[in-house]
Formats: sequence, C-alpha cells, structure tokens
Amino acid sequence: MRYLRLLLVLAAVAAAAAGAYWWWVGRPVPVATVQPTRGDAAELVYANGVVEPRYWAKVTPLVRERIVERCDCEGAEVTRGAVLGRLDTREAEATLAELEARRRLALADRDRIAALVGRNIAAGKELDRTRSDLAQIEALIVGQKARLENYVLRAPMDGTVLREDGEVGEIAEPGEALFWVGRPFPRVVIADVNEEDIPRVAVGQRALLRSDAFVDRSLESVVDNITPKGDPVAKTYIVVRVSADALLVPSVALDGDMLYVVEGGVAERRAVQAGIRGTEATEILSGLDPGARVISPYPEALADGTRGEVTTGAA
Repeated sequence: MRYLRLLLVLAAVAAAAAGAYWWWVGRPVPVATVQPTRGDAAELVYANGVVEPRYWAKVTPLVRERIVERCDCEGAEVTRGAVLGRLDTREAEATLAELEARRRLALADRDRIAALVGRNIAAGKELDRTRSDLAQIEALIVGQKARLENYVLRAPMDGTVLREDGEVGEIAEPGEALFWVGRPFPRVVIADVNEEDIPRVAVGQRALLRSDAFVDRSLESVVDNITPKGDPVAKTYIVVRVSADALLVPSVALDGDMLYVVEGGVAERRAVQAGIRGTEATEILSGLDPGARVISPYPEALADGTRGEVTTGAA
C-alpha cells in the first residue's frame, strides 16, 4: 500500500514537472509576423541646404564710412552700374581739396622757376624738381578721385535687388554685404554634405528637395557640381543608388544580417544578405523567400537557435 502511494506521488510530481516544462519551454510563443513586400529601395545622403539664384553678387563697401543714402529698392529690377547707396564723402572730398590746393601752388612754383631758368637766373635742376613735385601731386589727385568712386555702391550686374541691409546713419564696414543683386531664375540649392558622405556623391545624381513651403511634395533636381568648400532652409536628399522592385522587410526585423522566420509553426533564426538599409525598410538581396513570414520586430527574447511552435499575429 505504501508502495502504491509512493508511485502515485511520483506520478503526480512527474506530471507537475511536465506541465511546468510545457509552460515555460514548450508552450507556443506569441510573436507578430510580416510578409516581405516589393518596392523601390533608395540609398540616400542627407544634407541641409539654402536656395540661391545661380547668378548673383554681393555689393560691399571698400571703406569704413557712414551710410548717407540707400535706394530702398529691395525686389526692384536694376541695371548694371545703377546707384544703390552712397557713403559719407566729406572727409575724402576734404583730402581732395587739399591736394588740389597743393597742385595750384606746385603749378605756380613750376611757372616761376621756369621763368627764372629762361633768364638764366635759376638752374635747370630746380625746374626738374618742381615738375617732379607737380607730377606726384597730380598722381595723388587721380588716386583720390578714384577712391571717391568707392563711396558709391553700384549694381554689379543686371538683375533684381534680392536683399538689402544697413540703414542710413549706420557705419558700413569693409566687406560687409549691404546689397545682394542677382537673377531670380534659375535657382540652385547649396547643400552641406558630411565629409564622410562626399565620396558617395557624384555629378548627375538625383536630388530630392524637401521644404516647409511644400510639405507634401518632393522637388526633383540633380547634383550640378561639387566644391571642396561649402558655406543652411531646404532639406536635400541626394539619391546615391536606387534598387527597383526590391524585396523589403521592416528594418526593426533585423539584427545586423540576422532575422527570424516562421515555417511550419517553428521559429528559425536565419542569416540574410541585406542591401540598402533605410529607417523604415531594408532591402534583402538573398537568403529570404518572398513568401516567408518574418518575425517583426526582432525577438530579442528568443535565444540563438531557438526552435519552438509559435502563434502568429498581425504585424
């Protein structure tokens, strides 16, 4: 009798152990699966850029002086040489007046010495000195008149005044842009590309432009030229490579080049060859059947090589 009871107790313990094993190990694991889809995969280089006219120029002063006149012509059409602004020339004109006074004295001195030389009272070298002094002053006058032109800000080309800065009374600094003149069309986007992405960009590649002004649109463009130096409101995607009708799976279903598929109710960890990787989807080049059921997201809880029946749910 005691032996029968012992057998019953052992049987109960074995049944409990079997039930626990089934609960923790053998029971189906609920996972969500998806089927690979077909679509275009694109490898992109992301960059920020600014929209600029292709043909434009800055108007900057060459001297530090106060602004006394400004055209207030932003958005207006102008021709090359049109006056856009003026700087205070009083100091420069005073310098010119002083040089012209010195020129008059030099002229009088030259004429006086020339008369004395003609009467053999003065030496010829004295006349040469006065002529040299007069020539130097006249050269200074020519240079000062040319510098006065620097106080006038003119349009460098035919076009539109795209922007103007500075107000009358402010001090303009040399090299500070006060006007931008250019042709509104055609326009280009100057994009700053990360240094490590530069080797992936080539002239002629597609570029997709996104801007807050066109929320639901991507504007088609192409890479026109590449400069080693760049100088940000549009977002630019340069299309490095496009794969049409690619086999795609959610990127979250991958752990490197590994993913899980469900076949015959069994989860299998599988190595695949991934191609273009995106934030939402990744291209699969090989190692995956188009009709496979892929566990997504990647099940971190399943140990490497785990095989067990699963219940599939909608992804």
